[in-house]
Amino acid sequence: MRTLWMLPALLFILSGCTTHLDAPETPSTATLPQTTSFEVLKNLTYTPDDWPEAIQADVYLPATPGVTERPAALVVHGGGWQGRSRDDMTDIAERLARNGIVAINVTYRFAPDYKFPAQLHDLQQAMAWIHAHADEWDVDTSRIAGVGYSSGAHLVSLLALVASEGGELNEPYGGDTSQLAAVVSGGTPSNLFKFDDGRLVVKFLGGPRLKVPMQYAKASPMKHINADAPPFFLFHGTWDDLVPVDHAKDFHTALNEAGIDSELYLLRYRGHITTFLTRGSAMDAAMEFLRRELGG
Repeated sequence: MRTLWMLPALLFILSGCTTHLDAPETPSTATLPQTTSFEVLKNLTYTPDDWPEAIQADVYLPATPGVTERPAALVVHGGGWQGRSRDDMTDIAERLARNGIVAINVTYRFAPDYKFPAQLHDLQQAMAWIHAHADEWDVDTSRIAGVGYSSGAHLVSLLALVASEGGELNEPYGGDTSQLAAVVSGGTPSNLFKFDDGRLVVKFLGGPRLKVPMQYAKASPMKHINADAPPFFLFHGTWDDLVPVDHAKDFHTALNEAGIDSELYLLRYRGHITTFLTRGSAMDAAMEFLRRELGG
């Protein structure tokens, strides 16, 4: 019982233990159409009929009468590229919808049955699917963001950078429909070479670093930073021992050095899971970021 009483106090204390780097000095004047209601289209298959596996998404359609071109967000869950489900991102998808953003909350194929770049190809197909339904859902395809946590953050970051970079990973399923206007990325594995041949990464990429170095390079968002990349909002726990915080710090620095707008929101005294569970203040800042980047 005492633990239950202490939890609100603990959350209050943690809410003040944050650092927001490179946040704009003045508030944005951009707006998003707020709403309290939305419709959810559940378990829609977004992959083509000939795809190796039929994969589903839930689409959150905000009630915004009179608004015919709305921003959207591709929402991607974590789980070490091997598990979990899009249910983990339900609260985030609902929050996006209440802010007038059409949220497409997706699942993707899992390792080790499907190794990289299968998961990237899934997201590229999801983006093509969003474009195909843009008129039906009143989506402005020039204002689609990527939102993810952990392995989902890795995948949306890679999707955005590969699309702006072009090249091998952008074909044959990427192209113009894979372009993102902004990225919200939490607990992001940004450089897979930093992992000491850990089990999850080895199964995801098909071998250790010395055996498949090109896979590690292709799968590392840090290796794809380019001048045409969209702006990024990164958040990370300073006590994260699964994806150490230097992944976020180095990524943030590299993006800024390439001339890409990047914000870094650090949640102190939190690990990988607790950052996700106590992400409230980070998502407040992320919504302000999305308001600037996607708002009218």
